Amino acid sequence: MTHDHHPHRPPHRHPRPSARRRLGGLVALLSLSLAAAGCGAGTAGAGAGGGPSGGTLVIGATGKLPNPDTVIGGAGFEGKRLVSFQLYEGLTRYDLSKADGPSEITGALATSWQVDPDRRTWTFTLRKGVNFQDGTPFDADAVLFNLDRYLNKQSPYYTDALGAAAGEYAGGITTYTKLSEDSVRLVTKEPNGHFPQDLAHVLIASPTAVRKTGSAKFSEQPVGTGPFRFVRQTAGEQIELARFDGYWRGAPKLDKLVVKALPDAAARTAALRSGSVNWIEYPNPDDIPSLKADGVEIVTNSYDHLWYWILDTAAGPWKDPRVRRAANYAIDREAIAEKLLHGTAAPALQAAPRGTFAHDPAGDTFGHDPAKARQLLAEAGYPDGFSTSVTVPTGGSGNLVPVPIAEAVQRDLAAVGITVEIRTTDWSTLISAEAKGEVARGSQAIAQSTTLFQSEALLPLFIGTGSRFWTGHYSNPEVDRLLATAGAEADRTLREAAYTKALGLVTADAPWLFVVNDRNPRALSPKVDGLVQPQSWFLDLTTVRVAS
Repeated sequence: MTHDHHPHRPPHRHPRPSARRRLGGLVALLSLSLAAAGCGAGTAGAGAGGGPSGGTLVIGATGKLPNPDTVIGGAGFEGKRLVSFQLYEGLTRYDLSKADGPSEITGALATSWQVDPDRRTWTFTLRKGVNFQDGTPFDADAVLFNLDRYLNKQSPYYTDALGAAAGEYAGGITTYTKLSEDSVRLVTKEPNGHFPQDLAHVLIASPTAVRKTGSAKFSEQPVGTGPFRFVRQTAGEQIELARFDGYWRGAPKLDKLVVKALPDAAARTAALRSGSVNWIEYPNPDDIPSLKADGVEIVTNSYDHLWYWILDTAAGPWKDPRVRRAANYAIDREAIAEKLLHGTAAPALQAAPRGTFAHDPAGDTFGHDPAKARQLLAEAGYPDGFSTSVTVPTGGSGNLVPVPIAEAVQRDLAAVGITVEIRTTDWSTLISAEAKGEVARGSQAIAQSTTLFQSEALLPLFIGTGSRFWTGHYSNPEVDRLLATAGAEADRTLREAAYTKALGLVTADAPWLFVVNDRNPRALSPKVDGLVQPQSWFLDLTTVRVAS
């Protein structure tokens, strides 16, 4: 049985007076700019709930904003991090209160759960006294209503888009039953050891609000139980949320949360400097020294992230594992991590990302060894190298600075005889093609980022045989067996051991070019305080405040 959430721990970072002094007149200028923009630190005095004002946090995001209807999203995990998880919750959630280890799953709208010996039948005890942001109560009927909306095609609130979006996390649920006002039973088709983690992504909307608008227009007035309630949005540009004073964990400190779509890195930095935002996701690494000099704080932490190339292992030179290993040995990851990315990433020497439980320090394999790369290419029959192509997104959720990184890899591969043509596309087009099992623009590789373990349900999509995401056509029966074993295992220790072994085999097979592990940098105005930077892609914004 898994028990209730952990109490909040105090944030690990505080305002730095030295940073404030360095800003000098710039702080005053930022304050004036923020006030003029109407989205700054907020006014002193009472907040929305009568307590001290926590100000307005304005975040510049790297990608498009998501559809705010529960699970539809559509902007990658960044949209879920900044919007969906702020509006909604599932039966479970990530505990994001600590910075010194991978985030655990804990209770949200459920306080505890247990699984029967068949490993398919789960009973969840629901949290009492929780209200949606429209004031209506959360209960077992709300859980069943939402599962109907996702899984029952006869429901008037079901849509194909909702069904498809919920499929990865709720698609294995065969039956769901109300046992009482505060308990439900969910049965999965197959044993699923990571089911509690999956349910953190099965977000619960207010049935009253959905019935009022219908599913087609629910995104215009979304209502959940999360810490922030919807205020307004400008489609494709920004979304504004406000503190939900009735939030069951306690009202957030912030008065308002505004998320702006700023996919261009230079535009994000300019917005931070002008004061139109006071927090940016993924600052351009080249801007970090000057931002620090201006008193901006750069926060980082290792987490579950890999920037890599998915190689098409079904045809051509990439079909030979010796060629794939050769390309991995050709990459100078230290130079990319330290010189290009200014220490905001770490070299990825194996398939399992640093900062995740599956990472094996003894499994680091691919150091920079051009001589070994040339030797392997010669053994594989390519002593003079070969030509290939890669499709690279120009930006998007977690992709760092994808084109400059790809160009650095391109130079390293050229040094051992592998000539690469870089083809660019936008992030939405790329992930749309991948969702169909295609390689965008007909290339032999795709460059992108992923978080392998933020959701274990997605791992088979990346390395499992024949998945709908099977762009690289990688197949290893032993990896498939280990994934199946891990997926069915409720014991976390045994599950993690199977994943570690599976990713060790992936490292040896080298179906990807492992490049760097991002350290999740974000740039914060010195007025922003209270953030705990967890070892996770996701964030708890309830502890954050912006000084007036």
